[in-house]
Amino acid sequence: MGKKKYFCPNLNFYNNNKMARRFALIGLTMLAGIATTEVKAQTTNLNGTSNNFVTTAVPFLRISPDARAGAMGDASIAVSPDPNAQYWNVGKIPFTDKTYGISATYTPWLKDLVPDIFLAYLAGYAKFGEENEQAVSASMRYFSLGNINYTDVNASSIGTGMPREYAFDLGYSRKLSEFLSTGLSMRYIHSAIASGVNLAATGGDYKPGNAFAADLGMYYTKSKEKTEYQVNTFNFGAVLSNIGSKITYNSNRRDFIPMNLGVGAAYTTQFDAYNKITFALDLNKLLVPSLQYTGSDTTVSIISGIFNSFTTGNQLRQINAALGAEYWYQNTFAIRAGYFYEDKTNGDRQYITCGLGLRYNVFQLNASYLVPQGSGINRNPLSNTLRFSLVFEFDKMEDKVSTTDDEEAAAPSTGQ
Repeated sequence: MGKKKYFCPNLNFYNNNKMARRFALIGLTMLAGIATTEVKAQTTNLNGTSNNFVTTAVPFLRISPDARAGAMGDASIAVSPDPNAQYWNVGKIPFTDKTYGISATYTPWLKDLVPDIFLAYLAGYAKFGEENEQAVSASMRYFSLGNINYTDVNASSIGTGMPREYAFDLGYSRKLSEFLSTGLSMRYIHSAIASGVNLAATGGDYKPGNAFAADLGMYYTKSKEKTEYQVNTFNFGAVLSNIGSKITYNSNRRDFIPMNLGVGAAYTTQFDAYNKITFALDLNKLLVPSLQYTGSDTTVSIISGIFNSFTTGNQLRQINAALGAEYWYQNTFAIRAGYFYEDKTNGDRQYITCGLGLRYNVFQLNASYLVPQGSGINRNPLSNTLRFSLVFEFDKMEDKVSTTDDEEAAAPSTGQ
């Protein structure tokens, strides 16, 4: 049998840099749905300090699937739209420059811990209407947790499998005015985090989890022209994401999915016909209370959980900040950098990112890299994270054909 690999799906555990490698060895039997004993409240971390970790099921829904944003510290709620707006803010899509767009991204995840966990993402949009003021969009996220050999607390094998999770989105958006747009996206979520486990050996009643959710986004953009080639643009965006049902893996618990409130702003200065730079800032807060993992958690309704998220723990410390910058030369070559901050009591993700972009005609290639930080057990487990995105954006082929036909019709006849 091959090398054993274990994965704890609580992303915030991974975010604790000092203990990340140890938590990577915790078995899936700690999940609700496999263990039948009640999990007690955790009010202190392994360092002996108090924490207010806000944990949810299916944390892969909050992993950035976009190399452009990944290079900008995961800031993208209000930057100029592309096909990946389906994830960041579906309300941006009507302001894309093109009529159609497709994007595909591959992200190896937790590369410093395990070699075969990855996130794959595919997204696309199509605009329609008399002035292309409306759009439909869709995306698919697939998160593979690799091949896992499961063991119990006695290190005895209880099965092998390939845990996986995925989400499918379908969205609609439209312009409300020259400067404002909004959009709605519906989502189906499937999570099979312990496929292949011998349930008879664990005594559990595990089953794959399913949930439904929705995103609601709005986007505002306004430009001010100084000269033909000197333009300043301000963008603002807000989005409620993953607002939906709880997910359950057994008959005992129903867990929150990562409902989130995000706001963002971006400012772009175009200096001349060749150079422009954008600065972006996103603020995000999970709309999930700090749960105590007792039986009473399952009775908290979704609406109550959203309101309770503003009353439990230190509110400022529960806000994540993402700061990014993007420089374009001739709209052909881009250099990006960013910084992501999360408070030490709420996960402690803090990292620097960078990346490049290349655009040619309808094709764009983006790459991002999360700079290694720390060493030994203090090394950030997200270090060396790579993302690669291919983007295609184009207009209607019929427009080009009709234009050619019109030009031929207008040309003087050379026949008899």
